[in-house]
Amino acid sequence: MTTRPERSAGAPPRRPAPQSYTVLARTRVTPNMIRVTLGGEGVAALRPGAEGGYLKMRFGDEEGIKPPVRSYTIRRQDAESIEVDFVVHGEGGHAGPAVEWALTAQPGQVILAGGPGPAKTLPEGMDRYLIAGDMTALPAISVNLERLPADAKGVAAIEIQSAEDRQDIAHPEGVEVIWLVNPEPGTRPDMLADALRKAGRGEGEVHGWAAAEFGSMHALRAYLRDECGLDRDHLYISSYWKHGEDDDGHREAKQADGVLAG
Repeated sequence: MTTRPERSAGAPPRRPAPQSYTVLARTRVTPNMIRVTLGGEGVAALRPGAEGGYLKMRFGDEEGIKPPVRSYTIRRQDAESIEVDFVVHGEGGHAGPAVEWALTAQPGQVILAGGPGPAKTLPEGMDRYLIAGDMTALPAISVNLERLPADAKGVAAIEIQSAEDRQDIAHPEGVEVIWLVNPEPGTRPDMLADALRKAGRGEGEVHGWAAAEFGSMHALRAYLRDECGLDRDHLYISSYWKHGEDDDGHREAKQADGVLAG
């Protein structure tokens, strides 16, 4: 009988094997956002309430070649399907592997994905929420706004590529949603921070949540952490991509910066 080798004490748990997901549908939600509906074995294995968590999706199936892996948020979930949103940029031969896949995904197509990783949620009971992100963070922001209690107060600044990229998001009346149009993502790193600064920190216990391009993350961190004085228990901040860099370049920049979240 073959026995499994024991893991040493304190060793990290083994990651579960990637699950298989099947494309059910693909739709253009807005001019620069594609939504892919997935079903299959992976959905059946998901825990309830996985919205806002992220999947590690594997793009490409060439034998002997390690596929590119990218993280994407689960926007919606029901018993039989999930929805994953992809920001469209670089069409015409310059898109990355995830966008290329989303542009051509067809019903019946299968993709492997690991996870989901935990959602970066907003804690309850805050006096005010300061939220900011670009279109890459829009799915996660949408889930968080939908989960806030009806009496929550704050502001959510969201950078989009065109006015037509606005989405109807359920949110408390006391949370102001500000849409900021920037046709060239990554070129105005102060846009989101300036919007939050104009709205003001407010009084009481404040929680900040921000995810965007690397340069925008720097500006948001300077405002939320340094100007507003939010500590680690009251602030989640991450960069999801870096203007002018591929995924490897972005990862290296985050490591050098010491910002490893997201």
